[in-house]
Amino acid sequence: MKGGFLMELGKNMQFEIKSGFMPNLSMSDSLTILEVTQNSVVIQMNKSNGRGVFPSENLQYWIKKGLLVKMDDQHKKTS
Repeated sequence: MKGGFLMELGKNMQFEIKSGFMPNLSMSDSLTILEVTQNSVVIQMNKSNGRGVFPSENLQYWIKKGLLVKMDDQHKKTS
């Protein structure tokens, strides 16, 4: 991703999903990162049984646009 701030992504990070996040077919409220590699991120949405794999730069774009908002420890949902 060119320029701008890149968030360091890590396993078990949780994000609140805002409206406008197109991959949200399950109408989930949040997602959790299950695995991070150099080029991709594996995620699990809270209302889906399936997992998704996205290029890291796509996740960074959605974070930058405010469609995924990192949840702090007080707002994390337990599963």
